[in-house]
Amino acid sequence: MTSTKPGTELFADEHSFVEFRRKVRSGEMLSAAMERLLRALRFTGRLSVVVQNGKVLKSGYEEGYFTQRERDPHPVAE
Repeated sequence: MTSTKPGTELFADEHSFVEFRRKVRSGEMLSAAMERLLRALRFTGRLSVVVQNGKVLKSGYEEGYFTQRERDPHPVAE
């Protein structure tokens, strides 16, 4: 059985939070596979994730206003 010292545990939590903030600031929020998928789809929009106690509760997306025009640069004239 190992015991953790309160100072060591606090340092680990602080280090984890610093790493979390760094990833948020640098845009490293998604896995490489998800980023490749978004690039392949040429997705433009907003992704949202709701997290509670380290678990994802809800996620969703909103497509950007210009998404359809980007996919089809030659719309059918009416």
